Amino acid sequence: MATRGVPQLQKLRIRYCEHGGSSAAVRSYLSSSPHLLNFARDNPHIKIIVKPRNGNHPYIEGQYLSGQSKQVCVKNTDERRILEVFDMLRNTSGRKIVRLGGLAVRGDCVSVQGVWTPMLNLEQETFDMTVVGG
Repeated sequence: MATRGVPQLQKLRIRYCEHGGSSAAVRSYLSSSPHLLNFARDNPHIKIIVKPRNGNHPYIEGQYLSGQSKQVCVKNTDERRILEVFDMLRNTSGRKIVRLGGLAVRGDCVSVQGVWTPMLNLEQETFDMTVVGG
């Protein structure tokens, strides 16, 4: 994602195990798939770093211009999911999601039921009811 025309993702770091089964999709993606070369060609502003990390599950980390980083675990996934992670990291700004304060929904209309009060005692109230129709 670009903020004011400046792409925010600076680096993509791919870490994987050379022997582990959870890194099989990452290894096949790196060795036989042309998608990584196409991604690097289409995004020359992103530095791609590939490093083995034996004995650990694979992950992809994106480092952003703001100094933030995001890590996404890709253990036991397929190549399609790895492409989705690349696109997700490229298309986000790297900023933390900030929740706006206040209640989620607030209306100007008064409730039909009225305002609830703990002093309401319905056990002492009686209501007249009639059944209309059959």
